[in-house]
Amino acid sequence: MTSKTHLPHDKLLDLLLDVVCVVDKEGRFLSVSAASERVFGYRPEEMIGRTAFELMHADDRAASRAIVERINLGQPSQDHENRYIHKNGHVIHIMWSAQWLEVEQVRVGVARDITERKRAEAMQAALYAISEVAHSAEELQTLYRRVHEVIGQLLPAEGFFVALYDAANEQLSFPYYPDQSAAPPSPQPLSSDDFSAAIIRSGETLLLPPETAEQLMAKSDTLAGQPALGWLGVPLISGTETIGALVLRSSCGAARYTEQDKELLQFVANQVAAAIARKHTQSRLEFLAQYDQLTELPNRALFLDRLRGSLQRAQRDSLRLAVLYLDMDNFKHINDTFGHTTGDHLLQEVAHRLRQCVRDSDTVSRLGGDEFAVLLDNISRQEDAILVAEKILIALSAPYLLEGNALMSAPSLGIAVYPEHGQSDLHLVRHADEAMYVAKRSGGKRYIVVEKPGK
Repeated sequence: MTSKTHLPHDKLLDLLLDVVCVVDKEGRFLSVSAASERVFGYRPEEMIGRTAFELMHADDRAASRAIVERINLGQPSQDHENRYIHKNGHVIHIMWSAQWLEVEQVRVGVARDITERKRAEAMQAALYAISEVAHSAEELQTLYRRVHEVIGQLLPAEGFFVALYDAANEQLSFPYYPDQSAAPPSPQPLSSDDFSAAIIRSGETLLLPPETAEQLMAKSDTLAGQPALGWLGVPLISGTETIGALVLRSSCGAARYTEQDKELLQFVANQVAAAIARKHTQSRLEFLAQYDQLTELPNRALFLDRLRGSLQRAQRDSLRLAVLYLDMDNFKHINDTFGHTTGDHLLQEVAHRLRQCVRDSDTVSRLGGDEFAVLLDNISRQEDAILVAEKILIALSAPYLLEGNALMSAPSLGIAVYPEHGQSDLHLVRHADEAMYVAKRSGGKRYIVVEKPGK
C-alpha cells in the first residue's frame, strides 16, 4: 500500500504569491505567509506583533479602520484597496480579501500586490491629463500648477518646483515654487550648488536618497538647514538644449523615490518642455507680428493701434497728444560706406537713445528703414512736444561710436499735435511725416511743427 505525504498547510501558504495573514481585532499580525517579504519587504517574523496600521500609508488609515469595523461586524470584504509603505520606503498598493472569524476572534486576510496595475492606470491617466493641459494651457503657470496636481496623485510632491535656465543671461530662475514655508530662491548662476543647477548642467536625471542628499544640501545656500529628504530631478530638454528642470523633494523620510518614479517624471518633463517651447515660439511669433526684429521697437501696426487707443481717450477726456515723425540724416551714406551691419548697429543705437528721451507711457516705433515715430500720450500743450523734440535732437545728433568709427547722423523731425493738426491717426501721421520732409529739405537736424490745421 502506497503511503501519501501531505504538505503542511503553512508550507502550502508559503508557496502563494499573495500574502495570507491572520490578525487580531486590533489589527496585530499573528501569522504571516512567506510572500510578505516579496510584497511588503518584511520577513514574516518582522511583521508578527506589529499592527497593519503601523505599516499603512498615513493617508489611508482612517478609511481602512472604517472598512475593518464593518468586516469585524460580519461583512466580508473582497476587494478593498489601500496603500502601505514598503520596507525600502516606496509606496505599494494592496487589494485585500478579508473575513472575520467570530469563533477564533481573528481576521483572515489575503493581500495582493497591485502596485504595477495601479501604476499603469495612473500613468495612463497622467498621460492623458498632462498631454491635455500641455496643449490647452494658455499660461505656463496654469500648466505648472496642473502638472503639480497630477504628479501629486502619484508621488510625494509637496516639494515640487520648476527651474528654468536663461542661457542668454546665464541665469537660473524659479517660476513655480509653491512652498508656503519658504520664499522662492532668488535668480542664481548655473554654477551654483543648487540641486536643479546640477541637473541642468549635466542634462541628466538625478535621484538622491536622503543619505546622499544631505551632502548636497550642506553645500547649498538655498537648501542649507532643511531636512535631508529624498530628491528627484529631471531635465527639461528642448531640441538639444537643456532649458530647465522639474524637481521633487519628498516630504516624508519614510517615502523614497524609485527608478520607476524617474520614468514618470521624465515623461512629464518631456510634455512640459514641449509646452514651454511651443509657448516661447508662440510668444516670439506674436512679438514679431507687433515689433521690429532689429530694434525690438513697436512696428507700424502696433504704433497705429496704440495711437488709435490714445486718440479715443483724448477725445473722450479732452486731452492732447502728439506724434513725432523722424528720419535720420546721412543714414544711406553711412549704410553704403560702412555696410549694412554698421547701419543696423546705428539703428539699434538710435532706438536705444529714443527710449531714453521719452516717458514709459509714451511709444517709440520703427516704421521702416531709418524712419521712426514717437507717440507722446496725454501732454498739456504743444510746447511739451517741442521740448521732447529738442531732447531727441541733442541725443540723436551725438557721435555714434560703432566698430571703431565715430559716425555722425542727426534726425529731421516733424511734429503734429491733436487736436490742432488732425483728428484721426492717419491724419496726424501724414501731417507729421510732411513736416519731417520740410525739416529735411531745410537742411536737416531740426524739427518742424505742422503749420496748417489737419482735416
